[in-house]
Amino acid sequence: MEIQKGNGRFYISSDEGGEEAEIVFVSQSKDVISIERTFVPEAMRGRNIAGQLLQKVVEMARAEGLKIYPECPYAQKVLTRGDEYKDVLWTND
Repeated sequence: MEIQKGNGRFYISSDEGGEEAEIVFVSQSKDVISIERTFVPEAMRGRNIAGQLLQKVVEMARAEGLKIYPECPYAQKVLTRGDEYKDVLWTND
């Protein structure tokens, strides 16, 4: 399974041709994106796919100098639980 980039999302297609796992992000300004949704179909769960998709967004944000506003509960939980993502986490300072 390979992570692919689409318009405003990273996704992984199912080997069986079913639903795709995806993380959806939207540009909020020239230097802030928000993660709107993370979805992994039942058949693809238990393989850290959501974590891999989130990591792709983080890598993109770091490479492009963007901050991330995590609207999605999963992204919010992961990005705010430690200092690992402080450099890309948007704060209202």
